[in-house]
Parts: sequence; C-alpha cells; structure tokens
Amino acid sequence: MNSLERVVAAMQHKDLDRVPAYPLVNSISRLYTGADYAAWSRDVDVCAESILRATDDIGVDVVCSIQDLSVEAADWGQKVDYSANEAAHPDIHNRLIKDIDDYAKIEPINPRATDRMGKHIRLCDKLVKAKGEEMPVVAFVFAPLGVLSMMRGQAEMFMDCYDDPDAMHPALSAITETLVEYVKALVETGVHAVMFDTLFASQSIMSKEMWEELEGPYIKRLSDVTREAGAMVMLHNCGKGIYFDAQIGYMNPSAISFLYPPDDCQSFAETKAKYGDKTLLIGAVTPSWLMSATREEVLEEGRAEIEAMADGGGFILATGCEYPSNGSIENAKAIVEAARRYGKYKPGAVLDREAVLA
Repeated sequence: MNSLERVVAAMQHKDLDRVPAYPLVNSISRLYTGADYAAWSRDVDVCAESILRATDDIGVDVVCSIQDLSVEAADWGQKVDYSANEAAHPDIHNRLIKDIDDYAKIEPINPRATDRMGKHIRLCDKLVKAKGEEMPVVAFVFAPLGVLSMMRGQAEMFMDCYDDPDAMHPALSAITETLVEYVKALVETGVHAVMFDTLFASQSIMSKEMWEELEGPYIKRLSDVTREAGAMVMLHNCGKGIYFDAQIGYMNPSAISFLYPPDDCQSFAETKAKYGDKTLLIGAVTPSWLMSATREEVLEEGRAEIEAMADGGGFILATGCEYPSNGSIENAKAIVEAARRYGKYKPGAVLDREAVLA
C-alpha cells in the first residue's frame, strides 16, 4: 500500500496497513540541501528538492507545500524580510496597510503573474510531478483574514475588527477574488487538496461570531471553488479552542489539521467521538515539545494519540503545526516510526461514540 492509497483508505475509514504519518517537515527540509531560509523561500528548485529529499528520508505519507505565511501578502506589495536563519515575515515597520482607510486600496491581482504566488504554483507543479502518483500532494493557502493580517499587523487589525469591521470587507473581498484564481491555478497542477490556514477561527484569537462575520462567507466561497475545480478541501488551525463546528459548516473539509481539541471538546478522544465521522483528523503532536523530547517520549506520545483517535480509521498522526525548523530530524522519524509500530489498523473497528462522550 503506497502513501496515497493509505491516506485515501484512512479518509474513507477502510482497511489499511497502518495509520498514515505526517510530521509537517517543511522548513526543516532545507537541511537536506544546505540552503538557508532565504534561498529555500525564494528558489523554487531548491525548495522542491529540499522537500522531496526530506519526504524520502523521513518517510512521511503526505507532501504539503507550506513555506511561510507571507507568500500571498508579498504579492500585493507588502515588504517581506528574507533572512538566512528565520522564516520570511512581513517588515513590521513597513506595513502595506497603515491605517483603516488603506483597506479600500487593496484590489484583486493576478496570482499567476506574481512573484511568490506564481512561484508557489510552480512549486506545487514540481511536487505533483515528482510524487503525485504515489502520495497526496497538498497545496497550502493562507485564508483571507490571515493574508490581511500580514499586510496590516495583527494587533492593528484586531482594533479595526472592533472599531470599524465594515471597512475591512473591501480588502477581504479583493483578497478572496485573488485567492479564487490562485486556488484554480494550484488545482491545475494536479494537487489532491488545498489546505487553508484559518488562523483566526479559534478561541485563542477571536470569537466564533466575529470569525463567521469576517471570514465565514469568504472561506466558503474558496472551499466551494476548490471542490468545483476538482480538489479536496482541508484546513489547518493550531489555535486553542478551534471552531470545528463553524468551519465544518462553512467549509465541509475533508480533513482538519489541528494542535488542540476544539472548543466543544475536552480531549482528543472526545474530538474523535464527536467529529471522527465527519472529517479526517490530522494531528496533534506539539511541535515545540519536540525540541526537548527524547525519541522514546515521541514514540509514547504517538502511541497515545493513535489510541485516542485512530480506531476505525479517519486519522493521520502528525504534528499539530509545522515541525520546528531547528529541531531534530530524528524526532520527525520517530513520529513516523510510532505510526508504523502502533498504528496497525483494526479491521472492522467501530468507535463507541456514546461511551466516549458519556
């Protein structure tokens, strides 16, 4: 069973040889080519080769195109710092949107003709051509509110959410129009899914009602376009108290990548019981903890999460957010080993939802 078959079987709750594994090993992949962060972010060939080498050596079951959270915003003209030792990020002293009146200046752009989104499209094309027949290839896209925050700054945008949220909608609409075309271009490469990072849809950042007002309709449109174009919709959110229910309502995702239980669950077991028949669960090893954890501790954590969420299928063992860029590759391999060692699928296993929720 290859990785594509394994993940599809997990998604369909069918028999498979073992739980799929996917530590989100993206920026750490630069170690395989000796590239610094700036080269890895800017050079499509270097990035693709790095990700593919890491994929083969670590043995992951999914390829995802995550680079950094500035990809989309940079193409509107947001100044980005590209350094050798840290992820590309907006210049916090030179935001594109400097005051609330600047939201109205954001207009749709052609992602195919831009620098970073254009390169990201080419990156996905390379990943699909190299691995698409044997592994799921997932394109990563920052959702509209996230893109806007890169241009405005989170603190300033939060104040605008309270002071004048209506002023933000012209920019959110323009960003969404652009992302619609971006998604279409990404799906044309043959990616199996588009994973939207809905950063703000959790209790740790904003209320459910505010998220629904500011991003709900836009992310629904993007999700619908993704499916219409022929790819699956996935979402990533590593916030505390992620709004599974609201996002399932707007997005109907085939999979959710998460770090913490959702706002209406107290544990991973309860998350499985409540949502395991609604979407594929991807998670949820804490990335920062991996910096100090021993191999044995990682194996035990993997075993515990498999026990909580893998029975009956519908689960991928993964980190709940991107793997630490300066972490140990050996602990990434330990996550894969945990899936191989403890993730043997139990044919015919049926989740006792009532027992877990009791």
